[in-house]
Amino acid sequence: MIEFRGGGPVEFGERLDTVMDIYTAAMRPPPEQITGRTTIMRNHATYPRFQCYFAELREISDMSLGARPAPRVVGFAYGFHGAPGQWWHDVVHRALEDRAGREAADAWLGDAFELAEIHVHPDHQGKGIGRAMITTLCAGRPERSAVLSTHDRPTAARHLYAAMGFTDLLSRYVFPGGYEEYAIVGRPLPLT
Repeated sequence: MIEFRGGGPVEFGERLDTVMDIYTAAMRPPPEQITGRTTIMRNHATYPRFQCYFAELREISDMSLGARPAPRVVGFAYGFHGAPGQWWHDVVHRALEDRAGREAADAWLGDAFELAEIHVHPDHQGKGIGRAMITTLCAGRPERSAVLSTHDRPTAARHLYAAMGFTDLLSRYVFPGGYEEYAIVGRPLPLT
């Protein structure tokens, strides 16, 4: 049975090793990127209105014994209020302004919930966990839009975001210093 448990910056920091294990299993980044990614995630927890959810697996067979088993985290998702001065926010706002104009950039990013990371361990993908985490994470958010970046190729994640009503704001976007193409997607909040 999967349960979703919310957490703030402190709990996220306490579970950062577990978070990184899931991230590594799901994304398979080069080993030399792990330290930098860990620092970025730790820093994200300091951003305004940071919120995370953990997808926890509880074995039903263990529950029948009367004891509540310790959960195993199989996924996580987090986001925060995007604001000027945050790297992702600033580079995406600038790129969107260049391609679509300042009004469009302000409309999407002026009051946005930035979904920074959404990952499910590969052993548990395809079971609706990612969708449920996004829905839970976005519920009740005060921002007017939700935005995120994802690899710009036909992945399960890209399909999920489209199915949830996210539309392309930028496609084939390469972040400064990078080489991979990303899609920047957004949708109005609340999710329906």
